Amino acid sequence: MKRKQIKVLEISSYPPPRAGWGMRIYFLKQEMEKQGHICEVLNTGKGRFLTGRDFIPVFSGLDYVKKVFKYRLKGYLIHMHLNGDSPKGFVLTTLALLISLLTFRRPVITFHAGPVQKYFPQSQAPLLTPLYKFIFTAPRHIICNNEAVKEKIVGYGINPDKIIPIQAFSKQYLNFEKVELKPEVEAFFADHDPVICSYVFFRPEFFIEDMIHAVAKLVKHYPKFGLIIMGSDMGSEEIQALIKQLGIEDHVILAGDQDHDAFLTIMTRSRLYLRTPFKDGIASSVLEALALKVPVVACDNGSRPAGTVTYENRNVDDMVEKLRYVLDNHAQVVRQIKPPEIKDTIVDEIRILGL
Repeated sequence: MKRKQIKVLEISSYPPPRAGWGMRIYFLKQEMEKQGHICEVLNTGKGRFLTGRDFIPVFSGLDYVKKVFKYRLKGYLIHMHLNGDSPKGFVLTTLALLISLLTFRRPVITFHAGPVQKYFPQSQAPLLTPLYKFIFTAPRHIICNNEAVKEKIVGYGINPDKIIPIQAFSKQYLNFEKVELKPEVEAFFADHDPVICSYVFFRPEFFIEDMIHAVAKLVKHYPKFGLIIMGSDMGSEEIQALIKQLGIEDHVILAGDQDHDAFLTIMTRSRLYLRTPFKDGIASSVLEALALKVPVVACDNGSRPAGTVTYENRNVDDMVEKLRYVLDNHAQVVRQIKPPEIKDTIVDEIRILGL
């Protein structure tokens, strides 16, 4: 029997820059099109003003509403993505849900990140409970990262049967080819040892100041120590000033946003991967590293997978201690890594969209 074609409008951030759930939607779009489905992406992220890409740009609030209406009238299912950290996300989600309901088709939402976020669960922002009740009641299905998040959503009075936990990570993330890096990054690898890497946004929740202070301590033990910071350098001025103030300009490089192949090439050539956010749940990049047998040092948020070496959040001395432990016992740590089981969760998500 011929499989029914699905037409979906994904509303989300989307590369560039390379970012957590934007990358998942990139892989979701590829797989849907491979299966003969139709997937369009309405980009609400940092790169939304770019044209001529494989997404639909959004130029204003009115433009957003017009385009959501346009694709609903063409029969597209709305698949909205949000987390509990962004008021902007609440507004865009509410508009998309209302448009879906007005055009007589209940949407699907994916609620990203871990069980404790800035405005989630109820204990974090009780005044937003009515808004969350609408956001979680309107969709036909809710996809979330794990059972812990599902439990918090149920706490708003939502039917648990409509909430489907699907791990954000999928086997597609591990498909890459090692590539030659930009000359400045290749030179950095040649001039430094050991080299570690991290992926950030220059926002408070990444605690980049702690990372930089840790580097200042580490260079005292490893004179050729180097840190490669990946991700857009937008908003990095204060961090660059701190790096200069501490006199460690030669030990840190802001490598900018990298494509998927370059990102994983840098990760696999680094001695370890450092992950500093607290509210990011498991984090796809952590699973990528462990699956590729790259040691991970990450802040302890209660969700890190087995094999991660964790430090106490906001404790720079503990971060340094754990980094030194991995660097000094690198071969042993690598041997002890048991790569996590990586399933094809993109296929699971497509199945939910087709229900």
